[in-house]
Amino acid sequence: MRPGRAGAPDTPTYGGQAVIEGVMMRGPEGYCVAVRRPGGEIVTRYRPCPRPSRRRGFLGWPFVRGLAALVDALSVGIESLLYSAEEVSGEGEKLTRTESALTVVISLALSVGLFMILPTVAAGPLVWLGASPALVNLAEGLVRLAILVAYVRIIAFMPDIRRVYQYHGAEHKILNAYEATGSLSPADAASFSTSHARCGTSFLLFVVLVSIVLFSFLGWPNVWARIAWRLGLLPVIAGVAYELIQLGARSRSPLIRVLVAPGLWLQSLTTRPPDTDQLEVASAALAGVLSAGPGGSERPEGDAAGPAAEDAPGAAARQASAGPALKGR
Repeated sequence: MRPGRAGAPDTPTYGGQAVIEGVMMRGPEGYCVAVRRPGGEIVTRYRPCPRPSRRRGFLGWPFVRGLAALVDALSVGIESLLYSAEEVSGEGEKLTRTESALTVVISLALSVGLFMILPTVAAGPLVWLGASPALVNLAEGLVRLAILVAYVRIIAFMPDIRRVYQYHGAEHKILNAYEATGSLSPADAASFSTSHARCGTSFLLFVVLVSIVLFSFLGWPNVWARIAWRLGLLPVIAGVAYELIQLGARSRSPLIRVLVAPGLWLQSLTTRPPDTDQLEVASAALAGVLSAGPGGSERPEGDAAGPAAEDAPGAAARQASAGPALKGR
């Protein structure tokens, strides 16, 4: 049975992210992280965690849901990333709560400094050259975009990040295969694209583009006011960018296809072709979500490893072919 095009009213949508030696897949009611341990076995962990719109109805409103989804993605993504690091490093090297919190705070601070503060400071000297506020805001946006592209290109030379990019490609291939055919088979997914319309990479690009338009209406006040405006308006920008991503995933309009094309190009920098082992991990992650999804069997919170985890793709594929897991949202 084909699950139907993602974004249709009666079809639940799934997404995810790459983690260290693994993939996290997110469904309407929870998420599952699958990691390949150094010994070769796949371990999966499912956590019940309804999407924000299912916990509070107003969080599903247009433009509001974008901020809710961003907060949810950061929370689930960071937790999944820390879990994968622990599984890969071994039981004796788990981070303490303090170490985990410090890692998150430092990462967020560096992100704000690199992508929010640095571009507005770097564009400031153009005012001294007589450039108009609109032109300076455009230059700031271009600097921000250049930093984003340079960042994802440079870190790709790191072997560990290159493997993360491969798992990112595996995540997309499995999602594309499932949404097109209902199959979770790594062999079937191998022929699908490493790009996906709802990817967070495309979301980041839309954030940059929306910020250029929005900030152009604010003039060019002093640097502290600019930083305050940029941080304060981030929820608004996230909301608009999210709606554009959803529109791009649903629409088949040639104009919309042109709009989403730059995001798909940027994904070519953050994905790499995965191998079969990586596709198996991504398949296990999506299988873990499907087995507890709408119409699926209730799955308790916890971990699974070894043969049971390896067999998860087959179990969920059999469930998907039966159809009930795809009913409702």
